[in-house]
Amino acid sequence: MDTLPPTSTATVRDVAGDLMGDPAVISRAEALRPVVAAAAGEIERNRRLPPALLDRLHEAKLFRLLLPRSSNGLETDPVTFFRVIETIAQADASTAWCLSQAGGCAMSAAYLDLPVAQALFGDDPRAVLAWGPGPGVKAIEVPESEGGGYKVTGVWAFASGGRHATLIGAHCPIFTADGAAKCDADGKQLERTMLVRSSDVQWTDIWNTVGLRGTASDQFALTDFFVAADHSITRDFQKECREPGPLYKMASTTCYQIGFSGVALGIARGALDDFIEVARTKVPRGMKSPIRDNAVVQSTVAQAEVGIRAARAYLVQSVDDIFRSLERPGGKLTVEQRMTIRMASTYAIHKAREAVDAVYNAAGATAIFENQPLGRRFRDIHTVTQQLQGRLSHFETVGAWLLGAEADLSFL
Repeated sequence: MDTLPPTSTATVRDVAGDLMGDPAVISRAEALRPVVAAAAGEIERNRRLPPALLDRLHEAKLFRLLLPRSSNGLETDPVTFFRVIETIAQADASTAWCLSQAGGCAMSAAYLDLPVAQALFGDDPRAVLAWGPGPGVKAIEVPESEGGGYKVTGVWAFASGGRHATLIGAHCPIFTADGAAKCDADGKQLERTMLVRSSDVQWTDIWNTVGLRGTASDQFALTDFFVAADHSITRDFQKECREPGPLYKMASTTCYQIGFSGVALGIARGALDDFIEVARTKVPRGMKSPIRDNAVVQSTVAQAEVGIRAARAYLVQSVDDIFRSLERPGGKLTVEQRMTIRMASTYAIHKAREAVDAVYNAAGATAIFENQPLGRRFRDIHTVTQQLQGRLSHFETVGAWLLGAEADLSFL
C-alpha cells in the first residue's frame, strides 16, 4: 500500500509564476536529494547505484514516474518528471540519468496487453526496464504453429541502468522465417522492441567512461532467444497504445528529451551552488581577497545563472503548454510541438554545459581534485553532451524545418 504523499495530475504555479508540477511527487525527490548526494562518491567509484539507494528510490516510486496507473505507476505529467530528474541530478547525475531512462522505458507498458503489463510491471514494485541500441541485430518471426513470436539475436549497448533492471528491451528489425526483411505497406522494414528478463541476457562490462559512471550503461547479448509476440512492442506513440491519458500521446523519445535536459540543468545548478561555496572562501595565491570579490568572476556567475534560468524557463513553459494541449479532447502531439521540445531541450543541455565550464574554469586548480564535486559535475556534463540527446545536429533538424527545407525527423 502506498503510504507516500498522494499525487495529483494538476499543474500549479506559485506566486512567482514558476511552473511547479505535482509538489507531492517532487517532494519525494527533494527528500531523497541529500541521500543521493551522500552516495555520489560511492556511485562513481563502484560504477553502480548502491543497493541501499535503490531501496529508497523504489520506496519513493521514482522508477515509476511515467508508468501507467493501470500498472501501479504514477503516470505523472512531464513537468513533474522534469523537476524530479533535475532535483536528483543536483545531487548525482548518474542516479538522475537512470531514473530518466527508466521513466521513458516504463512507458512501454502502455503498448502491452494489460495482463502482460501487469505481470511485468504491475505485480513487481521493483520492476525497471532498460534498453540500448544495437547495430546488426535481428528478430526472426516464429509462426503461430510453433508458438508465435520471434527468435532474437544480437548485441546491444548503452543500456543505462541495466545492472539494476528487472527487464531488458532489445530493439530489432523484423525478418520473416525465410530471412527476408518484413516491411510495411510503404516498403519500410518493421521494427519491434522485445522485452525479456534481465537474467536472460549475457552482460559485458564496457562502461569505463569519463562521466556518468554510475549508470553502468553496459553491453548485453541474446542468441536465438525466443520472445513471445505479446512481449514485444512498437515504440511509436501512434500505434498499439492502449492507454488514453495525455502522457501517452507523447513518445518515449520526447520524454527522454525532457528528462535528460533535466539531468543537464540539475548538474549545472549543482555546479553553480558548489562554486559559490568555493568562491566565498578561496583566496588564490598572490591575491588578498576571495575570488567572489573578483569582477570577472562576478560577471561569469551572473551570465551562467541567467543562461540556465532562461533555458529552463523556455523548456518548462513549452512542455507545460504542449501538455495542456494534449489534455484537451482530440489533443495530438504535432510536428511543430515536437520541434519545440527538441529545440528547447538541446538548447538547455548546451546552456548547462556552458555554465558548468564557466564555473569550473573560474574555480582554478580547486576543481581538479577528486574530493571536489565540481570535477565530477564537469565530467558528467561533458558525457551528457556526447550522448544522442546532446547532439548539436538537432539544431540543424529544427532549422531545416523552420526554413521549409527537408528535415530529418529520425530523432525528433
